[in-house]
Amino acid sequence: MFGYVNINKNDLSREDFETYRSYYCGLCHVLRDYAGAKGQLLLNYDMTFLIILLTGLYEPKDRARNFRCPLHPARRRTMRVNEMTSYAADMNVLLSYYSFADDAQDEHSMSKRMLMKLFSKDYRRIFMTYPRQAAAVEKYIRHLSDAEKVYETNVDKVAGLTGDMLAEIFSYRNEMWSEDLRTLGFYLGKFIYIMDAYDDIDEDLKAGRYNVLAQTKSDNPGEFDTIVKLMLISMMSECAKAFERLPIIEHADILRNILYSGVWNKFEYIQFRKAKHKKTEEKRS
Repeated sequence: MFGYVNINKNDLSREDFETYRSYYCGLCHVLRDYAGAKGQLLLNYDMTFLIILLTGLYEPKDRARNFRCPLHPARRRTMRVNEMTSYAADMNVLLSYYSFADDAQDEHSMSKRMLMKLFSKDYRRIFMTYPRQAAAVEKYIRHLSDAEKVYETNVDKVAGLTGDMLAEIFSYRNEMWSEDLRTLGFYLGKFIYIMDAYDDIDEDLKAGRYNVLAQTKSDNPGEFDTIVKLMLISMMSECAKAFERLPIIEHADILRNILYSGVWNKFEYIQFRKAKHKKTEEKRS
């Protein structure tokens, strides 16, 4: 995943922050249990959001315990794990495996091939357990590669590939809430892809790499940032609508913090970085 689905810590109560962190720590431990220390390297905030979303909807029983983290040994922390933690950990490994495979093919990277080998046993187990989700990720990587090869400029079409993939991952069970979960995952996936492209646009243009927003920036250089923001607002509006249709009470404040505020942290940082770079360039000239 991409790491854009995070909290806005400043607008979160201390209690809710501790709860959020406990699920994050739980995911870290489950990744270690499933895939060893190498699994912890895959830890990200996006899957923590998925855990809290599915936990709020299905309300599984948490198992909580205190522990001392080697990276933060000053005081003991609390971790929470449940059925959704195990699912998110598997999806974390699945997404990472296909990402390694894609990079190994496109960049002929030996390091990524080694990572594939390290996670091959975990991948086979997850593929057998969740064939629908695995097929969706495999299809996503294949179609995204095809789009990149032809330099596809249709933003909606290319971002929709990530949306289709996340829709399947967010649909944990095929039941009455599956459609709203798919919708939320679909628009969140589009948001993540566009945000990632926006984050990388300057470096990609400089290096001559494919970026789906390149044509948009070329056609609208003065309004590019505004156009991208409007795209992102549209995506998150649909996410919020789908979320509000779900009967979630537990952890709803944390989830709203992420969907209405936290996801914009990166956008604001990118704009700050661009403004700083512009000032530096102006001083040089």
